[in-house]
Amino acid sequence: MRLRTEERRAAILRVAIELFREVGFARASMAAISARLGGSKGTLYGYFNSKEELFIASMMAVMEDQAQEAVKHLDAELQDHVAVLHRFGRAYLALHLSSDALPLMRAAIAEGGNSKIGKNLYGKGCERAWRQVAAYLGRIHAQGLICATDTRIAAAHLKGLLEAGVVEPSLYGAEPWISADEAVVHAVEAFLKAYSPALPAATACLSG
Repeated sequence: MRLRTEERRAAILRVAIELFREVGFARASMAAISARLGGSKGTLYGYFNSKEELFIASMMAVMEDQAQEAVKHLDAELQDHVAVLHRFGRAYLALHLSSDALPLMRAAIAEGGNSKIGKNLYGKGCERAWRQVAAYLGRIHAQGLICATDTRIAAAHLKGLLEAGVVEPSLYGAEPWISADEAVVHAVEAFLKAYSPALPAATACLSG
């Protein structure tokens, strides 16, 4: 019985993801999802209390596994932190530029100001992942590889550099300014220059 329940939930998510991707959050309805699934709205509400809850679960189903795969590249035990940041950057952009993620991200952004959906999604997904990035930066800071006394700010800078000229145009349906591979190379280079322990501004970091 448990297996059948999990399979049913997975089937609901597959159909919901498909519909949210096609028409967005506002135009999708529990009735349309249940019709496409071939069941009743009562079945949906047995698994999800609202369309908002189903949308959040759909986003997490698409993003969470891939996000964790990206974060897994952050291995502080590896000697080559430059290669680690490159691998993470490529995985991060591949996730955000995927045909699964982009339409759902657009829907989440569109709804962000109208409900708690955006806040909940951000807290469960993006914010949690970047806290893990900040933790990695803290570990390589402790090894003297970078100077980042506030790893939250450093993580925010890395995020901005990776996304610059790539993610925003893609969300609008426009061509990115540069390729994802180029974005990663230049982002990591700029980040490491800015947080180099050899810079004069890093004196306090080194003495601390």
